[in-house]
Amino acid sequence: MGQLMGDLLRKQLVSSARLVVVKVGTNVLTDNDGQLDHQQVQALVDQLERLHQDGRRVVLVSSGAIGAGMKQLGLSQRPSELPQLQACAAVGQSRLMQTYQQCFAPYKRPVAQILLTAGDFEHRVRYLNVRNTIHALFEYGAMPIINENDTVSVAEIRFGDNDHLAALVTNLLQAPLLILLTSVDGLYSEDPRVSPSARLLTTVERIDGTITSMAAATRSSLGTGGMKSKLRAARQVTAAGEAVVIANGRQERILDRLFAAEPVGTLFLPHGEDLPAWKRWLGFSVRPKGTLHIDAGAERALIDQRKSLLPVGVVRVEGNFSKGDLVAICGPGGREIARGLCNYSAIEAQRLCGLSSTQIRERFGLLPYAELVHRDNLVIIC
Repeated sequence: MGQLMGDLLRKQLVSSARLVVVKVGTNVLTDNDGQLDHQQVQALVDQLERLHQDGRRVVLVSSGAIGAGMKQLGLSQRPSELPQLQACAAVGQSRLMQTYQQCFAPYKRPVAQILLTAGDFEHRVRYLNVRNTIHALFEYGAMPIINENDTVSVAEIRFGDNDHLAALVTNLLQAPLLILLTSVDGLYSEDPRVSPSARLLTTVERIDGTITSMAAATRSSLGTGGMKSKLRAARQVTAAGEAVVIANGRQERILDRLFAAEPVGTLFLPHGEDLPAWKRWLGFSVRPKGTLHIDAGAERALIDQRKSLLPVGVVRVEGNFSKGDLVAICGPGGREIARGLCNYSAIEAQRLCGLSSTQIRERFGLLPYAELVHRDNLVIIC
């Protein structure tokens, strides 16, 4: 894509985004000692307020609770064990929200704390309640500030990092733009700390294997994510038809510059179809109970022809799932390409896989469903 076309798309996307999710990482909010940097938080809040004044609705997904708690507890290094991390979060979350409240006070804008676990997104009723609450807060002119409920989350229900949480919130609200503010300028062709020839990518049309290979497998001293985490989040959002920007939150007036359509950070263009709300929940919020591995022909049928998944295209079944459960669908290379509701249990799917409809009827007689996963209950996520 040419530079001019990329600039025009950027301008169009940022100008039309009236609902925005902004995620800010720990290292953007803290100083070198790991303590909350009040000046930096105030600079972020000032920019968020200008977005409000411009008529936009904004949701902030904010890290920083554990870092804030570490300082309060006199810890110089981030703990590695879950109970100690949860203790830091319990101490630091109130400090984090107090700081935001102080920074928004001159604007007389209320701030609202929303603490979530992965289970809140998997449970359909709780999922809808979260969305309804955020929209109610918009009506009151409040600033929703979201973080993971670290004090109660366990390994099985953790998001893993706030990049993933921000992607889930973006899909929940069908927000057209997600901004991931981090401590690097965006996605580079190579690790800029190692290679002097590394160049910043201003626009990415699609996140493929070439793009993911550019992510350095590093993370900051206080944060839990890295560029790989941000690319996973960006893929999840762009596959649902929204745009993502990764930019340096330590740069002065970075949000102002982004919404002035300056070529800062890396813009990831939307490429997936605009999904209805329930398919977003199905494809990006619920964890699969099992996996169907399919052959190349079935992969083409799903992606290129938008067909249902038939038993004949399945080569292997993993997991222990029941009829109606969500399953992941992986192509020949092992990459997850889709998710959907399976018409059969794992035991039944195992018996049917690789067989045509005629063969199934000859062996088992009755065939309640011709498809393992019907197109209407299937979401392409690649």
